[in-house]
Amino acid sequence: MISYLEFEKPVAALEARIAELRQTAQGGDIDISSEIRRLENKSAELLASTYKALTPWQKTQVARHPSRPHFKDYVEKIFTDFMPLGGDRCYGEDQAIIGGFAKLDGRRVMLIGHEKGNDTQSRIRHNFGMGKPEGYRKAIRLMEMASRFGLPVVTLVDTSGAFPGVEAEERGQAEAIARSTEACLALGVPMVATIVGEGGSGGAVALASAERVLMLEHAVYSVISPEGCASILWRTAERAADAAEAMKVTAQDLLSLGVIDRIVREPVGGAHRDPAATCAALGKAIGEELTALAGRPAAELRNLRAERFLRIGA
Repeated sequence: MISYLEFEKPVAALEARIAELRQTAQGGDIDISSEIRRLENKSAELLASTYKALTPWQKTQVARHPSRPHFKDYVEKIFTDFMPLGGDRCYGEDQAIIGGFAKLDGRRVMLIGHEKGNDTQSRIRHNFGMGKPEGYRKAIRLMEMASRFGLPVVTLVDTSGAFPGVEAEERGQAEAIARSTEACLALGVPMVATIVGEGGSGGAVALASAERVLMLEHAVYSVISPEGCASILWRTAERAADAAEAMKVTAQDLLSLGVIDRIVREPVGGAHRDPAATCAALGKAIGEELTALAGRPAAELRNLRAERFLRIGA
């Protein structure tokens, strides 16, 4: 069953009507196949037109859709031979950030990303994708390991932000995020980062400071959530839509500003409507970027990262 967002209600009504007609057709003698086809075409056209004109706030809702593919879905559909590696060798294990060895079309990579979970129990276990210091220190450890073995690093970013709890602050959250960002920039191997859902604040940048940054079509990437921005500027989260518009959080805006390098198209209606097609498109895009970066010396890769970030806002 598809979980419909508020702006999708007209589509939901049409698809509910189609389902009713299909059920009626199964037990009746009247041929209503032409009517079903007409409504299906109308629904498809409405869905396409709706998603073609999404506002930044609506894209934010799509990026947060509960059925949107997450890290484990991409591992299952894109990568093979995934071997998770746990612990930061300092404090403990963080289930919000997962990483390990994997293969993409036969190419060995170090894969790291946020996992939000797909039901109540798993979301709690993965802390809704909000990494703690030990998660970012684990990411640093894995990136350093990738450099030693000469493996490219692939990251999948999907977090509303790093965990803001007291215990995280006590264990050095800001320092861990800063060092993870530094580790990305210092890598001597290719790094390709993709914003697959939400890219929120330093918790996202810590895994996305790569020489190539990709973004799914309906993902969002910003220094703060629209609700948080609205609460600061207007003292109310009800103006989140205005904040999303002003912050330029969409992939299309960020590509024009040079913050990201490439947009990966999603199926009509968003990644949650066809996860398999989304995974296939993303896997192909990541593979192309890794091929383009292969064989480049470490100094050149570091210069590429420095140049791309220094160009932003120039």
